[in-house]
Amino acid sequence: MTPESGQWPIDPTKIAYIYMHMADHIEARIRSGELSPGARLPGERDLAEEYGVAHLTARRATRELRERGLVITLPAKGTFVAYPETTGDGQES
Repeated sequence: MTPESGQWPIDPTKIAYIYMHMADHIEARIRSGELSPGARLPGERDLAEEYGVAHLTARRATRELRERGLVITLPAKGTFVAYPETTGDGQES
């Protein structure tokens, strides 16, 4: 996902904070099934390197994903893709 590979995930023409670009891209990866429920996300420093941003930007993107209910962070364990919540009839909410 580096500029050299031709697949830069952050659209420089979109007016938004970089951490929002990251969060949107990771959310798209989750929704497409590329990152499945229970999958561990790379650490913040690894995410920062992958996206070519500062580690604090990656930290803010992770916080945004938590606020969206897409990931859960367990201290000293890591950040994991959340399992979708289901309603009483077995449907995702």
